[in-house]
Amino acid sequence: MSKFVTALAAAFLAACGVETAGTAATAAAIKKQELEEGKRTQQRANEKIDQATKAMQESAEKRGGD
Repeated sequence: MSKFVTALAAAFLAACGVETAGTAATAAAIKKQELEEGKRTQQRANEKIDQATKAMQESAEKRGGD
């Protein structure tokens, strides 16, 4: 009986380990996706900043040329 309880406890602990590993893998995948989305957002922001800077420079050149 004692061996059965020990085996049962070991099985439960092993299942917990599998669950923990699966949860960690899922969390890592979510973090990777968030990181990729953050990089895309940063890229779009940089493009908008570049466009605004260019527009300001062109506007300043037009005013200076008048």
